[in-house]
Amino acid sequence: MKSIQSQKLGILGGGQLGRMLIQSVLDLNIDVHILDPDENAPCKNIGSTFTVGKLTDYDTVYEFGKSCDLISIEIENVNTEALKTLQAEGKKVYPQPEVIELIKNKVKQKNFYVHNFIPTAPFEEVSNKNEVVKKASFLPMVNKLATEGYDGRGVQLIKTENDLEKAFDAPGLVEKLIDFKTEIAVIVARNEDGEITAFPPVEMAFHPTANLVEYLFAPANISEGVKEEAEKIAKDVIQKLNMVGLLAVEMFVTKDDKVLVNEVAPRPHNSGHQTIEANITSQYEQHLRAIFNLPLGDTRLLQPAAMVNLLGEEGHTGEAQYQGLSEVLATSGVHVHLYGKKLTKPFRKMGHVTIVDEDIARLKEKVQFVRQTLKVIA
Repeated sequence: MKSIQSQKLGILGGGQLGRMLIQSVLDLNIDVHILDPDENAPCKNIGSTFTVGKLTDYDTVYEFGKSCDLISIEIENVNTEALKTLQAEGKKVYPQPEVIELIKNKVKQKNFYVHNFIPTAPFEEVSNKNEVVKKASFLPMVNKLATEGYDGRGVQLIKTENDLEKAFDAPGLVEKLIDFKTEIAVIVARNEDGEITAFPPVEMAFHPTANLVEYLFAPANISEGVKEEAEKIAKDVIQKLNMVGLLAVEMFVTKDDKVLVNEVAPRPHNSGHQTIEANITSQYEQHLRAIFNLPLGDTRLLQPAAMVNLLGEEGHTGEAQYQGLSEVLATSGVHVHLYGKKLTKPFRKMGHVTIVDEDIARLKEKVQFVRQTLKVIA
């Protein structure tokens, strides 16, 4: 078997997740090559090579992957047919193309949960807006596009009949709106040998209008029973997918402490950024350990932590400036990660801040201070 240092790793996607993955790649001295459609992507200057190309184009993905030993992703919207061809020709592709294909379609993903007895919210498939309107008995509900949804896009909250006009006129699903107590995420990893580990659950707070994570806390404020159930379900999902790699499992905790799977992502995830500083092994290192079939790392939390997403401010589009950076860096336990994106726009993910503190109350105070102080403006 070739050593990991002698293998060529190709990553489809050169955004911030790829950028943070490369930081772990450097620690293990892995030869990494990036493909991304944006010539100014965050990874452009830090891989062994950076190729500009469309991730959904068969020939582009195939030609890129031909020279690699192992191919992985940092975004699901990639050409899986090209990955299947590469896999058939002997290349290792993790997560596997069929897993990516299933997960990037929310209807297929939900059907997988039902067929595999994984708890999830009730849903029905729809083909267009008219079919959503006919599901008015489902109200209040969430309308999701089957494909192309990302970072809060492709999800529409429909609470009343007046909201039905907001429904997507495209294939997707409607899902019963869950009266949940909290939203949590568990990141699990599985290697080729079948070893599985789970990171402790984190508790997420979503932006009220942008529908993406604004900040999170680790550990989640849940009972030991809910924690064990969430980790058990997450491990069950990756096992039943027979997936190799890293899987982020987002879940609802209902008022009566039932755990329901919302969505999954087969890659490093926003809900695991804080693991760089807060856990013995980061999610990025764990992803590499999994896809190279190395022993999986210790996932224990070293101390309580929070992660705040740095989103572009409303009303600001243009060259990014970071207001309040010195003030937050002067605060103990604060770690700033900027993604190298030159241009900002409202709600664009421009960076994140991890905050660690043994005292939970003090941690929460620091979260509010960072949220109020550090702004991305133009």
